[in-house]
Amino acid sequence: MRSFLSVLMWAYWTICFHLCLVIVVILFVITYPFDKYRQIPNKFLKVLAWFILKIIPTWYFRIKGADSAKISKPTMVVANHQSFLDIPLLYLLPWTMKWVTKKSLLKIPVLGWITAMTGHLPIDRKSLRSFRTMDALVEPIQKGIPGLIFPEGTRSRTGDMKPFKNGAFALAKKYNFQILPVVLKGGHEAMPRGSWRFSFNKNFVVSVLNPIDSSVFESTEQLRDEAFGQIQDELTAIKL
Repeated sequence: MRSFLSVLMWAYWTICFHLCLVIVVILFVITYPFDKYRQIPNKFLKVLAWFILKIIPTWYFRIKGADSAKISKPTMVVANHQSFLDIPLLYLLPWTMKWVTKKSLLKIPVLGWITAMTGHLPIDRKSLRSFRTMDALVEPIQKGIPGLIFPEGTRSRTGDMKPFKNGAFALAKKYNFQILPVVLKGGHEAMPRGSWRFSFNKNFVVSVLNPIDSSVFESTEQLRDEAFGQIQDELTAIKL
C-alpha cells in the first residue's frame, strides 16, 4: 500500500510541476523587463509548495520563530539539509529567498527550467570559480532579498548533520551580512535521500532561530561553527 500511494503521489507531483511550469513561464515573460531578481515567479513557488505538501492530510507542519523582523537586515539564511522535501518546507516561510542550488539541477527537465526562471543561483560544487559566482548574491541581499544556502552542500543520508562548508559564512563576513539559522526536521523521516517512497504519518518542523551578527566573530570558521552548533542543538531539541 505504501508503494502504491507513493506512486500516486509522484504522479500528482508531476502534474503539479508541469502546471507550475506553464504559469512560471507566463510570469517570467510578463515580468522580465522589470523584475530583475525574478521575485514574482519565485513567489508563485509558494503556491506549488502548498499543493505539494498539503495534499497529504496526515502530514502536520509546525513553523517556529518565522518573524519577518529577523530579515530586516541583509541576511544569509543557512539550513540543514535532510530531504528533497526541505525545499517546499522552506517555501512555507513568510518570505522568499534567492537560493544557491546545484548547477546539475538545471539539466533536469521541468524542475531545472523552473529553477532557472525563478532566479536562483546555480553553482558547480566542484569548481572554485563557480563558488566565486556566489558574489551574485550580494546585490539582491543588499536589496532586502535573503540568500539561502545549504552549507552541508548536499542532503544527509542519515538525518545527521554533515560538516558545514565555508562559502556562506565567508560571504557574510566579507559583506557584513547577518546569518539566519533555520532548522528543518521531518523530511528525512518522511522521504530520506535515495528513497522514492513516502512515509505518510509524519510531523515536520521549520524552526527559525535568531540572527547571528557576523561582525562579532573574528573568523569565518568561528562564524560557521557557531551556526552549526545552534542548528545542531535545535535539531536535537525538536521532538516530532
